[in-house]
Amino acid sequence: MSEGYDPAFFATLEDVEDRHFWFRARKRVVGAILRQLTAKLAPGYRVLELGCGNGGMLRLLQDNSPGGHVVGMDLFIEGLRNAQHRCTCPLVQGDARQPPFRETFQIVGMFDVLEHIANDVAALRDVHKLLAPGSHVLLTVPAHMGLWSYFDVAAHHARRYSPKTLAAALTTANFEVEYLTQFMGATYPLVWLGRGIKQLLGKPQDAARMTQNELRITPGLNGLLGRALAGEEALVRNRRKLTLGTSLLALARRRD
Repeated sequence: MSEGYDPAFFATLEDVEDRHFWFRARKRVVGAILRQLTAKLAPGYRVLELGCGNGGMLRLLQDNSPGGHVVGMDLFIEGLRNAQHRCTCPLVQGDARQPPFRETFQIVGMFDVLEHIANDVAALRDVHKLLAPGSHVLLTVPAHMGLWSYFDVAAHHARRYSPKTLAAALTTANFEVEYLTQFMGATYPLVWLGRGIKQLLGKPQDAARMTQNELRITPGLNGLLGRALAGEEALVRNRRKLTLGTSLLALARRRD
């Protein structure tokens, strides 16, 4: 187990992330922005996902990068073993601090990765070096320290972000923020109330168990929340800024 992530979670996520409403909603909003980016690039462009894990988002990158070359990289072999069943692109076990690439990339994706890293600005500076001039990083992170709970402890998060703190980290790392919004708005009251109650009633040693339970799929609720979040895709595609959510999405361009 590294300081920032427990690879035991890969097995849990492998069972649910193709069907769970949260992962599917994240794919929709990321895909809306990704398609706008790849549509403007000449064939042969390169796309890298850092922290690709089990490959759910990596498959999204592959499916929405026509004419591009997609690569997935992760620190942990456990996730890459699962990703090879989802994706046909090259997979690399590696660290962004010592990247094994000679070429730069036109898009780098980090999807719920940055919050695991103690020095997030240093990590974003490493991403800056991986990008070609004028190219983009597309990322998602959990929102609002006020929602901090057992889930963040079990997931080995270093922090949750506000729009202001995420923009500040990107700007400090020499990126220009082009679009930043909250999303997962329908889950906000459920997370605020549900995790708050569980945290009050639960024991500290129960954090991992409560987190596992939260990732289970409840058929009726899963479908209901999926429908409630479906409208966010169109808003994000039109670059509207949503004012409530449990996650943040940011698109930022490398400054030179």
